[in-house]
Parts: sequence; structure tokens; C-alpha cells
Amino acid sequence: MENNNEALHAPYQSLDEETLFIVSQTFKALSDSTRIRILHLLSQRECSVTEIAEQLSLLQSTVSHQLRFLKNLRLVKFRRAGQTIYYSHDDRHVVDLLEQAIDHASHD
Repeated sequence: MENNNEALHAPYQSLDEETLFIVSQTFKALSDSTRIRILHLLSQRECSVTEIAEQLSLLQSTVSHQLRFLKNLRLVKFRRAGQTIYYSHDDRHVVDLLEQAIDHASHD
């Protein structure tokens, strides 16, 4: 019980501006249903833009735009195989957060 009291009275540690910005941008990424769908798919397997578009019934231009946003936040990464670029998630922490949010939403 004493450990809980210590935690309650621990000094507040503020967040620096860069951390605040990154966290807010991560939540912004997760606030869009299309990006959530893309990240959820990429958490299961790597895909090309064409595969993502077909799997999620989206236009390739929409997928490319959203992937650019996610890539800039380092939430997805890519590898080239010949002419094809394959995307996958690049941050297990964010995938875990997404999975927890999905679990929360589907919890009775």
C-alpha cells in the first residue's frame, strides 16, 4: 500500500514540446478510420498499395496519400521488391495501442 501512496505523491513530470507534438500526431493518425483500417491490415501482414486498395475497397490514390502520412510519422515502413513496394507497420507500440482500442470498442 505504501508504494501506491508514493506514486500518488510523486512529483509531476511534464512533457517536452517535441514529445507532445509526436503524441498528438500519433493520435491524429489514429483518429482517421481509413488510417486505422490500413494500420490494422498492416499489423497482420505486409502489403503493396494495390493489395491494400483491393483488400479495403479504397482507391490507390487514397491509400498512397494515407501511407505517406503514416510513413512521415514512422508508423509504417516499406521495402522495395523489383517494381513493387511493400508496406508494413513500423511501431509495435502504436499497433498495441490500436489493438487495445479495438478490444476496448468491442468489449461488452
